[in-house]
Amino acid sequence: MKIIILGAGQTGSALAEYLVTDKQNDVTVVDEDHEKLQSLQERFDLQVIVGKSSYPQVLESAGAESADMLVAVTNSDEVNMMACQIGHVMFNIPQKVARIRAPEYNDERYPFFNKDCINIDHIIAPENLITNHISQLIQYPGALQFASFYDNRVCLVAVTAYYGGALVGSELSELKEHLPHVEARVVAIYRQNRFIRPLGSTLIEAGDMVYFITPPVNIKAVTSELQRLEKPYKRIIISGGGGVAVALAKRLENDYQVKLIERDAERAEFIAEQLINTTVLHGESSDQELLSQEQVELTDLFIAVTSDDESNIMSSMLAKRMGAKKVIVLIQKQAYLELINDSVIDIAISPQHATISELLSHVRQTGVVKVISLRQGESEIVEVVANGTNESSKLVGKNINGLKLPSGATIGAVVRGEDVIIVNTDLTIEDGDHLIIFLPERKVITDIERLLQ
Repeated sequence: MKIIILGAGQTGSALAEYLVTDKQNDVTVVDEDHEKLQSLQERFDLQVIVGKSSYPQVLESAGAESADMLVAVTNSDEVNMMACQIGHVMFNIPQKVARIRAPEYNDERYPFFNKDCINIDHIIAPENLITNHISQLIQYPGALQFASFYDNRVCLVAVTAYYGGALVGSELSELKEHLPHVEARVVAIYRQNRFIRPLGSTLIEAGDMVYFITPPVNIKAVTSELQRLEKPYKRIIISGGGGVAVALAKRLENDYQVKLIERDAERAEFIAEQLINTTVLHGESSDQELLSQEQVELTDLFIAVTSDDESNIMSSMLAKRMGAKKVIVLIQKQAYLELINDSVIDIAISPQHATISELLSHVRQTGVVKVISLRQGESEIVEVVANGTNESSKLVGKNINGLKLPSGATIGAVVRGEDVIIVNTDLTIEDGDHLIIFLPERKVITDIERLLQ
């Protein structure tokens, strides 16, 4: 597949790194920054073009006439939109994906992304992705990672095992004994950042990060086996007045006691007019006196989602030290993500990883419906569709236990029509089955794609 990536920033560079691992991909990256492109070309087998991404001449030089896909992730929404439109009108590129950050462009009242106006096949809106992800984590206290598949019928959840959980100190096989009527499968365990493939005889230890797959109705029951079940959140403080902060407050304010802290007085006044049941405060989230006045020690959840990584980290650490039960932090820089201490920051969310996951769901080969990047891009969980007949397919008609999957890969669930089948026994794959597969190493996705051919 010939893919043109517009933008060599963090997202564009990370996407290029993902795609070049598959030798069947011919990747070209376009950017105005020569140094960024040179750095990419030195590390990976790809082509680079220096120039403005929305210029027809630049797109032509990048091979737009023969491209299968255009992915526009520059820092400008307008450039991304214009490049996709030119790619459609002048070069007839079959698939066009664009990152559009401004919520004003994603307003449902003005649907202008269509074949009659601006022709973009897939819109990636990072603020929406982050808002949805945090909302899901709030819905399931104790979850450190959450991903849903097939219209939310089956979910992947990551939790840390603590003393007090019924299964801690016991073998994994006892999960079925404790919850005989609950369908769930543990697909991965990480102990001191080392992957352990779960077996029935695997002993669950305190501190293990456990990834399990189950329908949503079972999440709390399985979580209670690994830790004392946390009480539902009531009091939430949001640090920031940007799009994510305001969208979160709007979504939460009718069900929780929400306070929002914004440093700019004019912006705070504007936000207060947009929100009905949220208390909007003007001040610094790292102001100890302000946090004390707002009784941060009684806060169930402190969420820092400003555009400043340092501010998010410092205000969250202060809130946690002052008694906030849990903190969620938005972090842009990969280096900071790797330095985060889990004992201080409970959950760190990367907009780049969220965007990459959404992009990969559109740029993978046919049959791959959804891709979720896990553990800072180290691992993935994918939803794939088995199509064909017993003779034409490498999956259809085959028993799951007989498949030659990559090392450590685990099929956690199969969705067949209206049924969710948690894979704990023998199962023969049928045409149209959706398979949810955990991959401890993202590079082995190419092996899964070969099974789909």
